[in-house]
Amino acid sequence: MDIINLRILDIVDIVLVAFLLYYIYKLVKGTAAINIFIGIVMIYLVWKLTQLLAMEMLSSVLGEFIGVGMFALIVVFQQEIRKFLLMIGSTNFGRRRKFLRTLKFMRDAPEESLTDINSILAACKNMSKTHTGAIIVIKRSTSLDFVKTSGDVMDIKLNTPIILSIFYKNSTLHDGAMIIEDNKITATRVILPVTNDRDIPLRYGLRHRAALGITEKTDAVALIVSEETGQISYVKNGEFIKFETLDELNEKLKKELI
Repeated sequence: MDIINLRILDIVDIVLVAFLLYYIYKLVKGTAAINIFIGIVMIYLVWKLTQLLAMEMLSSVLGEFIGVGMFALIVVFQQEIRKFLLMIGSTNFGRRRKFLRTLKFMRDAPEESLTDINSILAACKNMSKTHTGAIIVIKRSTSLDFVKTSGDVMDIKLNTPIILSIFYKNSTLHDGAMIIEDNKITATRVILPVTNDRDIPLRYGLRHRAALGITEKTDAVALIVSEETGQISYVKNGEFIKFETLDELNEKLKKELI
């Protein structure tokens, strides 16, 4: 009969915990951390069971292990925790921004991306045909100043010829990443942080690892053109996002950059 006394807040509590576990599982799925996550959940469940059965000694040992282990978990899951907090922060910011725009607090006209996505994709298409390697990072809400200082600071209005000239194989600016903010190229030859993920397929080179690294640490999105295959890749939140055509990629970018 106790279930009859279940409060609404108890249901909300259970749902929130379920969502939290789901998002944590989603972040570590497919990585080596998934085994650690499952082990932690099992230890926690055993600890709760020992408390329920009044097994004081075992419960005390497991409780101390979990208490001290929290500090170790921060180190082990450092990248996952950063990615989780970034996902929450950027999601809330995006929803808030879209909500305000819906109420016309920010703009009266229909909202469009400030970034000239068509010019970017036109340049990527051209570089794909000529197998010209390139990595383009497009800022969203997180500041990219901490990586811009590693390259050459620019202030150039975005257009296709400029992108192609920068990544031209004989250009002094082609090595490294390009940073785009709003509708301007703000830095070139930028050195990006490389991901530590060991599960990335060997066919992906340093450009792809750098794109994964910057999108793990910020909410920026990145486009990569492979010098070996000419393939165009799209990276967001430390993951490769699949698309079939450039038109589909265009739509995806529009949704992210509004």
